[in-house]
Amino acid sequence: MLPSLFISHGSPMLALEPGASGPALRRLAEQLPRPKAVVLVSAHWESRGLLVASGAQPQTWHDFGGFPAALFAVQYPAPGDPSLAARVAQHLSDAGLPAQLDPERPFDHGAWVPLSLMYPAADIPVVQVSLPSHLGPELQHAVGQALAPLREQGILLIGSGSITHNLRELEWRAGPEKATPWALEFRDWMVSKLASNDEGALHDYRRQAPHAVRNHPSDEHLLPLFFARGAGGAFAVAHQGFTLGALGMDIYRFG
Repeated sequence: MLPSLFISHGSPMLALEPGASGPALRRLAEQLPRPKAVVLVSAHWESRGLLVASGAQPQTWHDFGGFPAALFAVQYPAPGDPSLAARVAQHLSDAGLPAQLDPERPFDHGAWVPLSLMYPAADIPVVQVSLPSHLGPELQHAVGQALAPLREQGILLIGSGSITHNLRELEWRAGPEKATPWALEFRDWMVSKLASNDEGALHDYRRQAPHAVRNHPSDEHLLPLFFARGAGGAFAVAHQGFTLGALGMDIYRFG
């Protein structure tokens, strides 16, 4: 059975400058059985209610600005899977989490950037599920639990966000060996609570974790972690690191 994954997707430039994360993602993909499809929650699809992307051929959306032309030229032409999208919506509905299908949703960079490093052939169907971020960790945990049975069907569940995400305090000249103390302390607290399976502390991280609000001025980039945890089993660290001093690049697997 496939695990679920939490991937810190970093800057969109990861697609062109993969650093240490790119090889780590590729190794992880090679270690896992080839999935029949990917179901992914991205920090970059916030919504009021739950939505499931149901298009047959989603476009590659360059949902950012100020980057080199080469990045805007990158395409990730993976197919969608309308039938799987309908099954995802049904699983959610059966769990008391009604969801609507969205046939127009493109792949945002939280989806296509990490997937382009894991599965560069873009030949595995991908279905995105939206992030009602205003409903917090508990909803994402419930969404993960509702979709967990898909793992037994050869479907890889991924939460794509960032273990730390304060873009205003990045150190643009910092090398990969630099980890800002307040970001490192938060990351280590999260890993400790994940390892001990302390769900109460994790769901209350904004009050309990050190420097929580400094690391996540808004929490949409951490919420996909709760989806992955809800969908998976035992916690393990697949990769750890920082870029730009305070942008965590950790990858976790559950199960």
